[in-house]
Amino acid sequence: MWTIVMFDLPVDTPKARKAYAMFRKQLLSDGFFKLQYSVYARPSPSKEIANVHIARVERWLPNAGEVRVLEMTDKQFEAMKIFWGRKRRPPESTPQQLEFF
Repeated sequence: MWTIVMFDLPVDTPKARKAYAMFRKQLLSDGFFKLQYSVYARPSPSKEIANVHIARVERWLPNAGEVRVLEMTDKQFEAMKIFWGRKRRPPESTPQQLEFF
């Protein structure tokens, strides 16, 4: 399961830039990584754990701007096509999950 956070936050004032930086740092500290500008992703082993991270994102919302959250399965994430000009690169691989018995 993947959680994708896409956001468009204002950075026109010092206060808005600080809110943007804080939101971004909170995403990074929660295990999200940057897919591209203003798009961050995080793998989760289950929907329940993904929901925990989505609730955190909701708590961190700045006062201004727009934040969208998208959930997708590993299979859907692997099917993502990435284009770099005229070259194609494969998507990021799914991280290994630890299992405890």
